[in-house]
Order: sequence, then C-alpha cells, then structure tokens
Amino acid sequence: MILERINHPNDVHALSYEELTLLAKELRKEMIRVTSMNGGHLAPSLGATDFTLALLKVFNLDEDSIVWDVGHQAYAYKILTGRKERFHTLRQLDGISGFINRSESKYDSFGVGHSSTSISAAVGIAIGKEMNGETGHTVAVIGDGALTGGMAFEAINHAGHLQQSKLIVILNDNEMSISKNVGALQNYMASVLVSRHYNVLKKQVWDVLHNLPHSISKRFIVGAQKLEESLINILVPNIVFEDYGFKYVGPIDGHDIPRLIRIFHKAKNNMVGPILIHVVTKKGRGYSHAECNAAKFHGIGPFDPLTGELRKPGGITYSSILGSTLCKLAVNHPKIIAITAAMCDGTGLSQFEKKFPHQFFDVGIAEQHALTFASGLATQGMKPFVAIYSTFGQRALDQLIHDVALQKLPIVLCLDRAGLVGEDGATHHGAFDLSFTNFIPNLLIMAPSDDLEFAEMLEYASTYLEGPIVIRYPRGNAPVRNRPLVKVEKGKSELIKEGRKVAFLGIGDGLQLAEEVLSYILQLHPDFDPTLVNIRFLKPLDVPLLEQLNAGIETIVTFESNALIGGFGDTIKSYYVNSNVKVISFGYPDKFVPHGKNDELMNLLNLTPVSIYKVLQDSGVFDQK
Repeated sequence: MILERINHPNDVHALSYEELTLLAKELRKEMIRVTSMNGGHLAPSLGATDFTLALLKVFNLDEDSIVWDVGHQAYAYKILTGRKERFHTLRQLDGISGFINRSESKYDSFGVGHSSTSISAAVGIAIGKEMNGETGHTVAVIGDGALTGGMAFEAINHAGHLQQSKLIVILNDNEMSISKNVGALQNYMASVLVSRHYNVLKKQVWDVLHNLPHSISKRFIVGAQKLEESLINILVPNIVFEDYGFKYVGPIDGHDIPRLIRIFHKAKNNMVGPILIHVVTKKGRGYSHAECNAAKFHGIGPFDPLTGELRKPGGITYSSILGSTLCKLAVNHPKIIAITAAMCDGTGLSQFEKKFPHQFFDVGIAEQHALTFASGLATQGMKPFVAIYSTFGQRALDQLIHDVALQKLPIVLCLDRAGLVGEDGATHHGAFDLSFTNFIPNLLIMAPSDDLEFAEMLEYASTYLEGPIVIRYPRGNAPVRNRPLVKVEKGKSELIKEGRKVAFLGIGDGLQLAEEVLSYILQLHPDFDPTLVNIRFLKPLDVPLLEQLNAGIETIVTFESNALIGGFGDTIKSYYVNSNVKVISFGYPDKFVPHGKNDELMNLLNLTPVSIYKVLQDSGVFDQK
C-alpha cells in the first residue's frame, strides 16, 4: 500500500502521478471504513481527496501553511499529516477530532468548526509569516457554500487591498455546502462553469503554456499569461474575484491530479498573489452512495458501507416535529415563513419547502442576514420562524440584540441542537444559548421537554405578537410524552408532582435528567418525596411558582443542558439570593466539552444519576427531616 509509506506529509513529494492516484483510492477506502463505524463528514472529504494530494505534492508543510474552512473536507489531510494510525478513533472520546484542531497536529494551522473563516485566518497567518521573516506560502481552502458567509468576502476584500504576495485561496466548488447552495453567487459560479467559450479558452491557453519548452524566456511566459487574462476578461467580463484584486485561475477539474499539480506549482513559483484557484469537485467522489445522496452523507452516523443505510434506530426527532408542525400551522396561517441558513434538511424544513415554496427561504450560510431578514419580514406582518443550530446562532448575537429584541419584532428563533451534540465536539455543542439569550431584554425563552410540548410551543409561538421568542431543543429523538398535555401559557411552568423539602427543577431536556436522577434516588431512599417541576420558560420566570416554593422548600436542585454560568441555574440562584433556600445546580462546567458519545460526555462531566446523587448526598439533601 502507498499509504503505509507516508509517515510525513512531505513524503507525498516523492510519489508519481500513478502512485498518487492509487493513494487517493486507498484514502477513500479508509475514510469509508472508519466513518461507516464512527459516522462523520464523509461526502465532502471524499470530494476533496484529489486536490489535497496535489496540495501536499506541491507545498512543503514545514514552511507552508494550509488553512481549512470548517474541516468537513479534511479527512485525507488528517490521515496524511501524522494521524493515519489514529484515524480509526475519529470523533471518539479521546480520539482525533472530526475537524481541524491545532492541539492535534502542528500541521493544523488554524482550528475550525464554523464556516467562512479560512481566508480571514490565512490573511493573518500570511502577514504574520512576512513580519517574522518567513518565506512560506499560506493556502486557504474554502468550499463554495462558505462563500455565502459574509466574513469570507470581508477577508477577500481585505486581502485584495493588501496584495499579500504569498496568499493562495483554493475554492472547492461542488455546488453544495450541506444542502444545495442557493443565491446569486451560486448562480454566478454556475454561469462561469457552463460558459463554453470560457472553458475552451482556458484549456487551450493552459495547454499551450504548459507545453512551452523551458528555453522560452520568462518574459514571454508572463506576457502570454497577461494575454490569457485579457482574453478571459473579454469573454467573461465579470470575474468577481479579479475585481477584488485576486488573480483568478479556473475553473479546473478538482480530480485531475496531474493538472492540479501543474497549476498549484505555477501559482506557487511563477505568480504573485493573492491568487484564487477555482477547482470543481464531485461531493462524495469514489463512493456511489455518497455521490447519489451527498446531503445525506455530508454528516452521517454509522452506516452499512455496502448499502449506505444508516444503522441508528428510528424515532421522531425534534427537527422533524418542527417541520411537520409548521406545515400544519401554515395551512391556516399564510403569513408563516420558514427560514434556514443552509440547513434545510438538518433543521427538518425540507417538507415545508416542498409544500410552501413561496413561504420558505434558504439564505445560505448567513445567520446574521437570516435574523435581520426575518426582522424585516416581521415589520410587514409576516410571522418568521428561523431555524438555526444553537452553535451557529452564536454568530448572529448582535442581530438578535439590535435588530430583533430591541425592536420587539415577533420572530421565532428555533435553536436546534441545543446541548451536547456528541461526536461533532466542542465547535458544535450548543452549550451557551441559554446564557447568551438570557441577558437580552424583550425575549421570551422556551424549552420543550418532549414531543407534544414542542408542538404546543410552536403553535403558541405562531400567534404570539408581543415580541421575539427563542425555542431551544436538543439533537435527536424527542421523548414521547407520558402524561396529559398541559396548555402552554406565557411564563407558566408545569408542576408535575408536589413534594416536601426538596424541589427538582428541569428545563428542556434537563427535565429528563431530573427524572432519571429521581428514579435512581428512589431505589436508595424510597421515602424521598421531592417536588418535580418542568420549567418551560427561562424568560419570563414563573415567579408565582418560585414564591410558592420559597414558602416550603429548603433545597432546590436545577438541571439544564447548558453552561452553568449565566444559564438557568444561575438565574434561579439569583432569584433566591436573599432567601434561605439552598440552590444546587447541574449543567456544563466552565470549559469546552470535547467530542464523544453523549453518554460518555455526560459521565465525563459527572452528570449521571450516580454522580449527581453523590453530590446531593454530600450536600446533606437526604439528611433533611
């Protein structure tokens, strides 16, 4: 095997074109094998394998830096930069991350997880290298979908102004980020790709230049390159990247390894940056199931490598409840609008898109725009539901404060994947949304604890006009409600059971943990009889209930799937700061939580019934008479 011979990324330099082609097959086989067991971002990494090899063939990672965007595309890179022996631990607890992580390898130039950051980081690294007197190049790899994030164009604008001489941007164009790309930029990219004159000219000019004898003077080659650029601009006058100050090269077949190597070599040695090289790839390349369903295999759980079928059990997810409930509500509410930021499938809105195409908007990877766009709609009497993963909602905090809450506009922000998200790890855990929404005035903040309650909250939100609402809910299947549904009323909790001396308060999926802890304790202390409350609203707090508890409860125990600092527990402690009520809170500690299965992470964080029981025991909860 060729892969066995790669112990350093620069070992790729010695490989022939034929060996590189074989290595690409070996890498894809290994990626499929490992992700079929561990899950992961398979399709984008399969598509990026060939140009990854070309990059490592041309660039010297002891001098040059490669900066990846998100890291969805980087599995081949991880394997070839010293992690092949540990690749089987991908996304596992104490194993290697599914994303680029600076603590893993010196060749991971910049840690990533969210999109549209690579060019900004690369500009900083390139300038830093220059100021340190280093001569290496800096290469930013960015997917076409990430260009819909405004930060990418902020970086392009700055880089074009600086004219940094050793900056190269590789634009991986596979027409998809996670779901199908949308917007005017994607239409522009597609028009470049289908321009017959443009592609014929590019091929002819490149073939001529690369077949010139070495005796031809450099001045002639430079002149030919300028002629090439002039002719291209005549045929395709709006190469937007050149207008920003970049030299544009492409589009190029991202799976033609020999041609990629020639072009990367030319960009490194014969051109002065900033340079943008536009490569076109097939997402899922080399695995038929991923090629046919790239969205499914973008980020997938364990699957059968022969059939491509998922191995996880079925169930009704919170995301699917969002989609189905909005479809029901929209039948009688034509002003309901569903908005997503490039996550139509992930947020469960695919069904809504099909049934109500004129009431659905995918704005691309642009969370800030999504919220302000929704605010504009709300001023015209529309009822926007914006579905964003909790971790990506962090990117639109200013818009939530300034454009939504300050103006009391009645949008509904649905924060999916709140809490731990398992193997995707620290960059994707929704650990902070209760904290970063809690301090914002005018927000109403809800969290469902089961399937029926979530649907009821969505229906309540659809008619609420007093201001914005945030609904946060976890990844995965929603628990099936096992008790009668209590109507959702503003600021009202659900009192599940009245007890003595101690009260368990759970918010969202924190209620499930509270119930598990109570069940465990009752095996050891059958007479333990706490009050159990489903706290549906973080804002406004259920003050009448809290006052009721203040009259007869000595200890309150809170449960949440959020950072303890600034979250639900902190809020309850603040409320009782001048009372005799003792508050003990369970949530995430003040540190970033690593990747791993959720049950492993909960054990690591001491958020299991056994661990929580010991804390309560040491606190004297069971000594109360």
